[in-house]
Amino acid sequence: MARTNEWSIRVLALLKAGNPTAAIAQIKVAPDVKDIKALQTALVQGGLSGRWRNVEACIADSLAALSKPRLHRSP
Repeated sequence: MARTNEWSIRVLALLKAGNPTAAIAQIKVAPDVKDIKALQTALVQGGLSGRWRNVEACIADSLAALSKPRLHRSP
């Protein structure tokens, strides 16, 4: 059974509460690429893609930055 991604659920809750600025701040310090992809999938599945363009741009930027091996953050 797949484990739910708590980080993406919390960021999605920030967006639904009307606080995209806090969500962007959380996305910028995302722990892993897997977490960002889970958030991106949750936005698509929830029918919320395209609603916050600045959030989606931040997601794309974070995915690009964390995908490069030299930019991975240490725990």
